[in-house]
Amino acid sequence: MPPDASQPDPTPPVHPGQADPEGYVKGNSVVQSAPLVPEIRLHLADERAPLWHKTQRDLYDDGIVLPFWAFAWAGGQALARFILDDPSRVRGKRVLDFASGSGLAAIAAMMAGARSALAVDIDPLAETAALMNAIENGVILETSTADMVGQSLEDFDLILAGDICYEQSVAERVHGWLHREAALGREVLIGDPGRTFLPRGALEQVTAYGVKSARDLDDTDVRNACVWRFTGA
Repeated sequence: MPPDASQPDPTPPVHPGQADPEGYVKGNSVVQSAPLVPEIRLHLADERAPLWHKTQRDLYDDGIVLPFWAFAWAGGQALARFILDDPSRVRGKRVLDFASGSGLAAIAAMMAGARSALAVDIDPLAETAALMNAIENGVILETSTADMVGQSLEDFDLILAGDICYEQSVAERVHGWLHREAALGREVLIGDPGRTFLPRGALEQVTAYGVKSARDLDDTDVRNACVWRFTGA
């Protein structure tokens, strides 16, 4: 019996970003280096990539959330540069790259001699991008899409978190957790260009860099990207 065309199709649509995540990342990005870390190659979106020109509706139709994984944000670049310039910070350590996006900081950690690096991001496409970027740079990452906020981080020696201060609710939820972990003796480094919701009272600045960024994404072409450390107090 033929299907009743008047009834809605019970089969959920298969979105491109979900059906073939590797193909989606590859087809919507260009392999290139971010300004501050030329030694690392990433699948990133720029004017040459279809993703750059997609609207919110296009992303919805593709079945994806905001593609933070497709950009090397200023804070992540600062963390990666800091690690590569001072490998002793990560050598032999178990590293967590929280809200990892492209996996940039985790990749830098492995290139600098970390024992292991776990790239965590709740976006499945970010996990795919991080794994693809790791292959591009000849390193091995562990990945997860778990929501780790509130969990104990006793299995890690160093926690990296780049560009997590873009929204007040997110910043407040995450910073209380990371501050508690720092108070337990774990080193927590934040990469951020000084956004409004950065909890400066609980942080000390470690270093700063000038990072070029796209005007469409940030307020200026060059932002003062900093590495901050939770004091643990």
